[in-house]
Amino acid sequence: MDMNSLPPFLQVNPGLIFWTLINFSIFAFIIAKFAWKPLKEGLQARENTINEAIANARLANDEAQALLSESKAKITSAQQEMMTIVKNGKVQAEAQIRLATEEAEAVKNQKIKEAQREIERSKDDAIKELRQEVTSLVIDATEKLIGRRLDSEDHKRIIDSSVNELSKN
Repeated sequence: MDMNSLPPFLQVNPGLIFWTLINFSIFAFIIAKFAWKPLKEGLQARENTINEAIANARLANDEAQALLSESKAKITSAQQEMMTIVKNGKVQAEAQIRLATEEAEAVKNQKIKEAQREIERSKDDAIKELRQEVTSLVIDATEKLIGRRLDSEDHKRIIDSSVNELSKN
């Protein structure tokens, strides 16, 4: 293969290589002399801003985590407080129910006692009325049997003996 048969961009020219190296060396020297320090400072500044942004992001993340933990703690505290309030409400409701039940029981017992007293009073009234009725029947029957009127002493003795017999029965 001949060098002339290659396309021009693949042909190697030693003079061109020499001048390319000289130009590159001058370019590298100028860059090193005048641009390298500002480029390095710019890259360093960029690295510093990126590091600061990362540090700020970490700080913000830590603050967010702290706020999240604090919020979770507050939510947990609020839930516990709510459960305590509900529990106290149930206890108070049960106490109110128990108190109302006791009061109702007391009222019921009082009404029963009043009813029993009323029954006793009615019974006593009925017994008195029955005694009077029995007394009048005994007096009438005695007068018919004996054929005469008895004095109050005789009446009293007969009545007491009749009532005592009825009471026993």
